[in-house]
Amino acid sequence: MTAVLDLLDELPDIDAANVARCARVLLRRPLLRAGGPDGDLLPLVYRHRVTLQELFARLLGYRLVVERRFARLYKAGPGADDTRGEPHLTPHAYAYLALTMAVLTGAGRQMLLSRLVADVRAAAVEAGVPAPDDAADRRALTAALRHLVHIGVLTETEGTVATAADGVTSPAAEALITVDTDLLGQLLAGPVGEAGSPDELVELAARPGPLDVAHAVRRRLVEDPVVLHAELPAEQADWLRRNHRRESVVLERCFNLRTETRLEGILASDPEDYLTDVLFPGTSTVARIALLALPRLLEGAEDAADGADSAPERADGRVPVTVNEVRGVCADLVKSYPAAWSRQVTEDVDRLVGEVLGLLRRIRLARPDGDGRWLLSPAAHRWLPEPDGAPEREQPATTPPEQPSWSLFDGNGPEAPGTGTDREGDE
Repeated sequence: MTAVLDLLDELPDIDAANVARCARVLLRRPLLRAGGPDGDLLPLVYRHRVTLQELFARLLGYRLVVERRFARLYKAGPGADDTRGEPHLTPHAYAYLALTMAVLTGAGRQMLLSRLVADVRAAAVEAGVPAPDDAADRRALTAALRHLVHIGVLTETEGTVATAADGVTSPAAEALITVDTDLLGQLLAGPVGEAGSPDELVELAARPGPLDVAHAVRRRLVEDPVVLHAELPAEQADWLRRNHRRESVVLERCFNLRTETRLEGILASDPEDYLTDVLFPGTSTVARIALLALPRLLEGAEDAADGADSAPERADGRVPVTVNEVRGVCADLVKSYPAAWSRQVTEDVDRLVGEVLGLLRRIRLARPDGDGRWLLSPAAHRWLPEPDGAPEREQPATTPPEQPSWSLFDGNGPEAPGTGTDREGDE
């Protein structure tokens, strides 16, 4: 969008760079607060708040609220995508998070933990949410409370919310909780008042911005590492094909994202690995096995397709593989390099396969097709690791080459350059 680029061009170079830096931080921390992660940049965000508000409104259709103590970027919801969200929150914990927020809206600035837990459980009963008060249920509630502490909505003035996991049954387990009502009021991004059901709320929260197609596609490019044309509505795919060069410039200038354009779609990457919540390639056992498994799975699937006349190539470029194929590749990698992996992770191959597929799904390199198969993204072809060697496999012994019996100084061997008797100046 030329208007946004003109906006940055009007600024001094250092200010334009700071605006892009703040925009990246807000994409990663939609609720930026003093004292929280990256909170030291809040004064810079406040200084450039007008430019940032215009940038997000024009480019993505996002609303940005900036105060002295916090900044809140109201991003679109993920829609039907269930891979997004806090990894430490289970669906039950998310339910408790919503119930706790509802209870806190009618509470004061301070309350006892026992009172908060009792009110949340009463709200669960009223909403028809199961609240059996067993160990798993208490862990879910504690996870929701800890998340609110992490983002600054709750402060543990005395004691800790962790005691909720054991049940607040004694004065020693009591805690005094302080509520930041200003931050609490900024949490909800979805139009709760417009939605008549949970499904409708999810749908409304994910709706595109005022520019419809442009905003919808840019949000995908910024939020998803891989955007395939086949997965976009026809109108959005056509818009992206026509404007991909310009959009690549915009993403780099405004968010420091690098794009790779292929026939099947676009991959957006962050060279600093800041705007991603899942690093890939990674150093964990699951990430390394997933990386090494990709080329084997792609090669095996292509060989199978070459030998089967009835398996036409998919229009979206995805490569189908079965769970058994993934299991076979993972088992072979574990067996071939037993000392390279965590035994705790690899002792159960079925669990390992689930974690590998889960990781590939979160980073958009694989998704289930509903028929028991998994579809590998065409972007998986860009990761072709070349191992330095196979240290755990026995290597053949090498014999050093036999040395000649002569030397340059004994006068018996062949002459070397500059050592013969016919050098210039010799008699």
